[in-house]
Amino acid sequence: MTLRTVKILLVFGVAILHSLVAFNNLTDYGSNYQYVRHVMMMDTTFPGNRGMWRAIESPLLHTAFYASIIAWEAIVALLCWWGGIRLAQELRGTAAAFQRAKSASVAGLTMSLLLWLVAFQAVGGEWFLMWQSKTWNGMADAFRMFTVAGIVLLIVLQPDTADQT
Repeated sequence: MTLRTVKILLVFGVAILHSLVAFNNLTDYGSNYQYVRHVMMMDTTFPGNRGMWRAIESPLLHTAFYASIIAWEAIVALLCWWGGIRLAQELRGTAAAFQRAKSASVAGLTMSLLLWLVAFQAVGGEWFLMWQSKTWNGMADAFRMFTVAGIVLLIVLQPDTADQT
């Protein structure tokens, strides 16, 4: 039961983390919006780089992209909260029941991985060349969040055997 408890606690940990990220993006909307705006405008990338044609100057598109990030973070949080609850409900259940209860957690953790890999590292980091910015570079943070979700997902995916009940 120790391994099951670890899985539950880690899923709840990711739920807390994404809840706080979404909360911070909503309650400190302006400064976090500036981050998205500057990344998309590419105004702090290397001068004269040949990728500047990718820059987006539209406040409407900045807002839409930022809103989609917040929604994505909130969905991850909700799925992980629900997944943690489902796992906790099956803590003393059979291995098969506990395995079935993992689906919301796996979905939430996978969505987290995609958020940090696709939205931040691929789109922000590589498409908008965020890695070139000394001011608006979130690559290390994106990697940290991707790593946390990835490690938790690997632990959650470990099979449960009958002797763990």
